[in-house]
Amino acid sequence: MEIADARVASFHYTLTDDSGTVLDKSPDAQPLQYLHGAGNIVPGLEQALSGRKVGDAFEVSVKPEDAYGLRNEQLIQSVPRDAFQGVDTIEPGMQFTAQGPGGPMLVTVVDADDAQVRIDGNHPLAGRTLHFAVRIDDVREASADEQAAGRVATPAG
Repeated sequence: MEIADARVASFHYTLTDDSGTVLDKSPDAQPLQYLHGAGNIVPGLEQALSGRKVGDAFEVSVKPEDAYGLRNEQLIQSVPRDAFQGVDTIEPGMQFTAQGPGGPMLVTVVDADDAQVRIDGNHPLAGRTLHFAVRIDDVREASADEQAAGRVATPAG
């Protein structure tokens, strides 16, 4: 069975950057599952998976435009430190959920002093080409519930 819209695909992957550094990897016993055509993974990877079958193994490089987008410098800004009430220590690399114009968004602290905190609302992988090594583990028809929900059902447990 081929990967196509309204099918659940399971695959193992290793994600690396341009220098070959591993950024993420599926656990050995737990392939990533997603509902194809529902926008659950980056578009460039979903496109590369389309038509693949169980056992297929391949590598694909996904440009920023087809992954987490280009970096947007307007998403880097300074906010008053008192916006972080109840947080005693704020250090570069820390992440917080902030309310943006389109709803909640993840921001990363770039720098902080006693008065200001510089935050970056770009996805941490924005502007980067992503290199995936992929092996297809399973493909099945999605259930009606999965299709209606737009995602893979979570097993009870």
